[in-house]
Amino acid sequence: MSLTSQQLAELMPDATQVESDEPEMESSLHYFQLALLVSCLEWLWREQNDFFIGANLTIYFNRQQLKNKDFRGPDFFLIKQTEKHPRKSWVTWEEGGKYPDVIIELLSESTENVDKTVKKDLYQNRFRTPEYFWFSPDTLEFSGFRLVQGQYEEISSNKSGWLWSKSLGLYLGIYQQQLRYFTLEGQLVPTPEENAQQQIKVAEEQRKQAEQAQQQAQQAQQRANQLAAQLRALGIEPEA
Repeated sequence: MSLTSQQLAELMPDATQVESDEPEMESSLHYFQLALLVSCLEWLWREQNDFFIGANLTIYFNRQQLKNKDFRGPDFFLIKQTEKHPRKSWVTWEEGGKYPDVIIELLSESTENVDKTVKKDLYQNRFRTPEYFWFSPDTLEFSGFRLVQGQYEEISSNKSGWLWSKSLGLYLGIYQQQLRYFTLEGQLVPTPEENAQQQIKVAEEQRKQAEQAQQQAQQAQQRANQLAAQLRALGIEPEA
């Protein structure tokens, strides 16, 4: 006999402790791509505390799921205007009824059909998620959809093949066979490691410029000293 919502609530009153129930990802390519999406956005928004990023995390949107586990969560999702703190899963009725603003699924042979049909319909009709993207780390297939009057419409790409996300305020596009973020101005959003390397590169260039300036100043002083010595040899004081 199935349990009522009230009975489920009594059995599990603190739904925030519900564990995520997601399967392992398909490959190291999928793991790395997911980590890339998370780390770049976390770094870009490092001074903000009003968002939550879910990575391979279950979204529970009704209490019956706690019993029959009828749906697994997205690979990547973003929820804005919420408190940023660790969660074991996203439980909508414990989070003010909030659903993701952006969802990204990483396609694989075993999940592709579900991602393009069952999940797409769920995100459109139940979650009402404004933007849904999918990307295959294996084949580089990439598409995006925006909710328009209750239906997903495909997002048109720019000349670089990137798709604009209104919710992110960023482009999503393929760079070196990976899905990356780009700013409105077309700048690649770096990983923390890439940013650190860039800072080291800038510091090294500044050091070289300072050394060159110092060498030029020394050479100028040497020329001035030589000229002064020549003038004195002719009986002329340089200061005069």
